[in-house]
Amino acid sequence: MRKLLLFLALFFTTPTLAQDLDTSPKVVGRLIAEGEVVPGGSVWVALEERIKPGWHTYWINPGDAGEPTAIEWTLPSGWKAGEIQWPRPKRLPVGPLMDYGYEGKLWLLSKLSVPADAKPGPVTLKAHATWLVCQQICIPEERALDVTVNVGDGGKDAGVARDFAAARAQLPTDSPWPVTFSTAPNFDLHVAAPALAAAHPKDAAFYPLESGLVKGAAPQRLGFTSDSLVLRLTPGSKTASAKALNGVLVLTGSDGIVQALNVKAAPGTVPVADFSSAAATPDAAPVGEALPLWLAMVFAALGGLILNIMPCVLPILAMKALALARHAGSERRIVVTETFSYTAGAVVSFLVLGLALVLLRAGGEAVGWGFQLQSPIAVAGFALLVFAVGLNLSGVFEVGSITAGEGLTHKSGATGAFFTGVLAVAVGAPCTMPFGAAALGFALTQSAATALLVFLALGLGFALPFLILGLVPGALAFVPRPGPWMLRFKQFLAFPMYGAAAWLAWVLAVQAGVNSLIFLFAALVMVAMAAWLWSTTRDAASRGRSVGAVIVILLLLAAGAAVAQLKNAAASPAEAAQGAGASLPNREPYSAARIAELRAQNQPVLVDVTAAWCISCLVNEQTALASAVVKQAFTDKKIVYLVADFTNRNAEGAALLAAHDRAGPPLYLYYAPRASAPVVLPQVLTESIVLNAIK
Repeated sequence: MRKLLLFLALFFTTPTLAQDLDTSPKVVGRLIAEGEVVPGGSVWVALEERIKPGWHTYWINPGDAGEPTAIEWTLPSGWKAGEIQWPRPKRLPVGPLMDYGYEGKLWLLSKLSVPADAKPGPVTLKAHATWLVCQQICIPEERALDVTVNVGDGGKDAGVARDFAAARAQLPTDSPWPVTFSTAPNFDLHVAAPALAAAHPKDAAFYPLESGLVKGAAPQRLGFTSDSLVLRLTPGSKTASAKALNGVLVLTGSDGIVQALNVKAAPGTVPVADFSSAAATPDAAPVGEALPLWLAMVFAALGGLILNIMPCVLPILAMKALALARHAGSERRIVVTETFSYTAGAVVSFLVLGLALVLLRAGGEAVGWGFQLQSPIAVAGFALLVFAVGLNLSGVFEVGSITAGEGLTHKSGATGAFFTGVLAVAVGAPCTMPFGAAALGFALTQSAATALLVFLALGLGFALPFLILGLVPGALAFVPRPGPWMLRFKQFLAFPMYGAAAWLAWVLAVQAGVNSLIFLFAALVMVAMAAWLWSTTRDAASRGRSVGAVIVILLLLAAGAAVAQLKNAAASPAEAAQGAGASLPNREPYSAARIAELRAQNQPVLVDVTAAWCISCLVNEQTALASAVVKQAFTDKKIVYLVADFTNRNAEGAALLAAHDRAGPPLYLYYAPRASAPVVLPQVLTESIVLNAIK
């Protein structure tokens, strides 16, 4: 069925290929025997596949799609054929999929046993071979093959013997070193081999024998400890329930020599490795929602547009509203300048965030979208910034051209508009949004250049409403002309900023514990005092301004020192348990081991990847998951509610998000009893959506 679906999908999406399809064989096959055989002995026979350039056949585990070669033998009485010996495969990206297979010339060896009563003379060995050969489409082929061997004294042709020796050199050997794996906090394969660590291979790739254990198209990163190597993998759909991890590990040395090892890895502890000196597998294919780049950019732009109305951004809408009011009645040049300044601020901010995220993930960090609010220091810094904006709007101090009255029309607020865009992105970015989730999941698995194109589209979509208002004539006609009313309007808009600061203080309490608030509150007081002092000494004499500036600097340094105390702060388990997730019954913290245990018991499970800084998550929890009807349904159906708290940096949460091609929370997965895969719920929940899913 998988072969048929792949064939049909690729066939109908490439009609020109289908019309011009060459019906000639894509693989030429034959059987080759190693030499003469003796009664009671054995002989190696190779199925040689000569594969047309650009096409490939498959390994025993074909990867995301495909079928391996199969041989059905027809042998004389008493003869027996062993299993196919599979050479080391290679990674073969096909669009968003990753196949494991072979190109060019391939020898598949099989060992045939000869009965002790075999009579001398020629014997014909027959086989029916089938394979699936793929390029952009897949074609099943089959051949009836035979080879004649001579039962005699066991002589061998020197040339044929060299060919078989070369074929055996492609076969993996059993690993002489112990191998373990771990799925938390990262999905790592560990080889305790001092010799390998000293040799420092330049590349490694792991090919699991069972599909679904490893996401094949994701990069694999090679790291080292002082006496071992670690290969970081991306979990597949079956990783959580894996009791063993068996497959082939292919290592490429700095001299280009390739070594393949059969590994049988058991669960165990994996030491912390250094991934800075090794690159990811170079032939890794892009993963995600199977999106082409253009569609990912369209989704990103739509997601950025929708982000303007997501709960995360509501406090910052106050800043946009003020900027909008400032545009009314202005000269056309000023309107256009501020429009592009705001757009530049939003786009540059998304590009900076995207680049930082790509670089961190390339360095082996388990981070996702919203990573900037996973640090208590960053959260406290954002709280101080938003609080300072509120003080500015309240008139405690003035910066730039934010003033009231008719004079506003004659001032260009390009700088203020730019930083309004920066601030909007800084606080709004932790939200994921419809359409944007797929685009971000795609972007975080691509090259840096491709990922930045997606973030560019996200920024343009986010700024699109302001672009329309600023560039379309007459779009601002409904806004009253600037006047004294703007002073009161500006002061009123300070209160959403104070609300945002209060929310960030709560996020900090969840992340770092209630006691961390003393440092934030002290910093807030010092920032408020510095703002007031700046305003009151601005019109003083020269000496007074100098003294005031020194005190302002000292206060800001003291505020920074207070925030720095949060570097190693962490909430207690009891506090963290209350930080994210609704008050549903049967609530437990998420772990890969726990969900594997529950699924083995055919227990229904809802997994909630959430974070205290994700306002969309909190809205869903309060409006949908916390309803009495949903709680009763969870009780009646005995659904276990597993909360993966992503408030702080969490490798296990990052792995769960990556496994479902998501860049950040929220993510809701419902595992029905005996279901092979979860149902992924929408990012914006309602009571009916939850109830329908669990039915």
